[in-house]
Amino acid sequence: MPSLLGIDSGLTVTKAVIFDIDGTPIAVARRRVTQFIPKARHIERDMDELWTATADAIAEAISLSKRPASDIQAVAATAHGDGIYMLDRSRRPLGHAILSLDSRAGAVVDRWLESPVADEAIELTGQLPHVSAPSALLAWVKEQEPSRFAEIGHIMSCKDWLRFCLTEAIGTDRTEASTSFTNVRSQDYSQDALKLFGLEALADALPPAARSDEVVGHVTRVAAARTGLAEGTPVVAGLHDVTASALGAGGYASGVVAVIAGTYSINETLSSEPRVDRRWFCRNAIAAGQWNNMSISPASTANYDWFLDRLCASERASSEASGGSIHALLAPEIDAAFERPSTALFHPYLFGSPYGASASAGFFGLGGWHDRGDMLRAVLEGIAFNHKIHVDALSDGFAFGEARLAGGISRNPRVVQMFADVLGIPVTVTETDEAAAWGAAVCAGAGVGLYADPQSDPRDVGKIARTCHPDASRSIYYRERYDLFREIAKAMTPIWPKIGRLAPAESRD
Repeated sequence: MPSLLGIDSGLTVTKAVIFDIDGTPIAVARRRVTQFIPKARHIERDMDELWTATADAIAEAISLSKRPASDIQAVAATAHGDGIYMLDRSRRPLGHAILSLDSRAGAVVDRWLESPVADEAIELTGQLPHVSAPSALLAWVKEQEPSRFAEIGHIMSCKDWLRFCLTEAIGTDRTEASTSFTNVRSQDYSQDALKLFGLEALADALPPAARSDEVVGHVTRVAAARTGLAEGTPVVAGLHDVTASALGAGGYASGVVAVIAGTYSINETLSSEPRVDRRWFCRNAIAAGQWNNMSISPASTANYDWFLDRLCASERASSEASGGSIHALLAPEIDAAFERPSTALFHPYLFGSPYGASASAGFFGLGGWHDRGDMLRAVLEGIAFNHKIHVDALSDGFAFGEARLAGGISRNPRVVQMFADVLGIPVTVTETDEAAAWGAAVCAGAGVGLYADPQSDPRDVGKIARTCHPDASRSIYYRERYDLFREIAKAMTPIWPKIGRLAPAESRD
């Protein structure tokens, strides 16, 4: 029976999902991938470990599917965007990959934002440079690690590294190509963009860009032996996970804002013309002549995961060892906290924020009578409030009347209702747990002719969707808390840099 393989590699977990061509998941396998934090603001991963973990997940998914690998008609990968994965001229990893949670390039970006580079960048590329952009990270490498910079042979994104491991073909897709170096109007690479950031030497290192649904290679003999895939299986270019998630959640359309509550706070809407603003990125959509307008910050459920890892580690380990879920274990605590008044507020800025690289996370309003449930509730509310900052920004430039929510927390009905109450618009979720992987799989299917195009989703999305409408009284309640959340952030803006200066100078790149 024909099937499709979607690979979805996030910042902590890489997974392989096999789907029937009607969109039904057949098998899912996951592997955690180590994050290395050698010092403050440096967040990295070993590229070979990522491939090993992904290959293991693919092999397990094939085994779990109880179907021959030859049933898989095509493969596509999606993964976290931004950050940078570098190869030397022998096409081997050039040190660790730098992840999109990394903020080592803060000083580079601050310098650009205080110069004409900022205005020139938004006019040319459709976006302000930010700390995890390839432009900023490569400029940091050029300044701080010149010998490493001189050895760069190829620059790529996470999903492009996995594609290379499958096919030995170097390249990217249109959505990923536009993270730093494309002209926002032509949607093609721009030498002027490289020159703007002082990176002209990397002109030959840019990967060729294909359509997200274009077959760009085939599974090699080596990759087939490692993963269990059939040699020669077509591999399509794939796409940035922001776009893949919106596509898989049924939110990839104009008139809708896709809200992806993952490691990053992703909020995006489609347009048929480029519209630039400092509050969002105007990047390439899947099709030429369309743009994906993204207002984002690295400040969403990574904060919730951090809380679980650091403050619930033993319970998480015992839950997973017994086949349970830490989320189910904590649900009663969180539900109880939502039922009582609370003064606790949380700014979810462990890894970044809309307020710049100097912002940091913090609880406010905590008392000795608060418990872990109150803190988790505050974390979840802070995540929703941060999404609202971005959704409100997009609403100034684009018309939309509903949101499509994806991400792990969208499985919790109470959280979905909270998002509706906070955003003040209907919020719809689908039963697709693996939205990003399905977005990649749809591109794979389109690439081999199973679907007319990536937006020809074979599912009846209406039948698998559930919508929460905002409750007027709760929206008023959350508006008061949100306004205070913003007021505290405004007051903290001149204080956050002072807090940052408490760190040793060598950790403040």
